[in-house]
Amino acid sequence: MAAETTGSADGTTTAAYDQHADWYNDFMSADGPGGYIRRVHGALEGLMEPGEGACLDVCCGTGAHAPVPAGLGWAPVGVDLSGGQLRHAAGRLPVAQADATALPFADASLPAAVCVLAHTDLPDYAAVLREIARVLRPGGRFTHLGVHPCYIGAFADWSDRPRIVVDDRYADHSHTFDTWSPGGVRARVGAWHLPLADLLNATTAAGLRLVRTAETGPGGIPDLFGFLAVKA
Repeated sequence: MAAETTGSADGTTTAAYDQHADWYNDFMSADGPGGYIRRVHGALEGLMEPGEGACLDVCCGTGAHAPVPAGLGWAPVGVDLSGGQLRHAAGRLPVAQADATALPFADASLPAAVCVLAHTDLPDYAAVLREIARVLRPGGRFTHLGVHPCYIGAFADWSDRPRIVVDDRYADHSHTFDTWSPGGVRARVGAWHLPLADLLNATTAAGLRLVRTAETGPGGIPDLFGFLAVKA
């Protein structure tokens, strides 16, 4: 889905999602327990605004989220590092294989961009935000939607719902495979954690002005956090 890479026995570097691409395509194509994908798409639609022209889907993965901007009038275009993911995405939207920190677009060339469920796959999301700001036109809109930085991660234990226990690893930015859901995505590819303040500060530092934020989740406990921002 993103710029996370792993080394192989022959010394080459590959996208971490490549070996899980088929599994992930099935995972994202099924609306699992609690209607998770439906909730993701509903939250994304609620944050985005209707428009026209290209909407860059940064770390598009399998292209599972492309129907949302398309349904709002945009023409989604995807970028991802994982060739395995793009095999599935190519049937859903135009795609290019590239690192999210080096987007293959000219400065100020795009009216809109989204990044969905990907920031924890990126070791330097601040650099990605700067790159998104670079390719957006003045007034261009960026929509971020990801797992909630305060409640989803190795530091959060959901085993005793509705009570969530958060430990001192909340401040740890390092990559980890620790997860409360051993059958999920993070057990396979791991995650980088980005605390909420760091996420918002990196957004404004990139020259993106926050317009509105949203959080949603089952039973009133948010597991998703997103925002709409505009390039100054």
